[in-house]
Amino acid sequence: MKIRDLPFTVTNWDALPSTEHRGETGTSFWRTFEAGDLRVRIVDYSSGYRADHWCGRGHVLLLLTGELLVKLKDGREFQLEPGMSFQAADDEANPHLGSSIKGARVFIVD
Repeated sequence: MKIRDLPFTVTNWDALPSTEHRGETGTSFWRTFEAGDLRVRIVDYSSGYRADHWCGRGHVLLLLTGELLVKLKDGREFQLEPGMSFQAADDEANPHLGSSIKGARVFIVD
């Protein structure tokens, strides 16, 4: 990841509007900062959330609260707890899908 042409920026996440994104089940709420090719988000997943698609976009994701199960299309699964992260490249060959039984809050850079 190369971050170019971005001046020093402070983000007040509570001041950003929240947008709703429905999953296969449950809902996620995104607060998003975007500049050029950079997208940074705080995402809140409801309890019972399951993504409605396999994602091939690269991410750095840090679990702040709750729990998150990340499945890879090859069958591997990773249970994340607060303070854990995953890093994945833009790669359509290794898509991932997230779900949360109890709900979660994550910080994502992509």
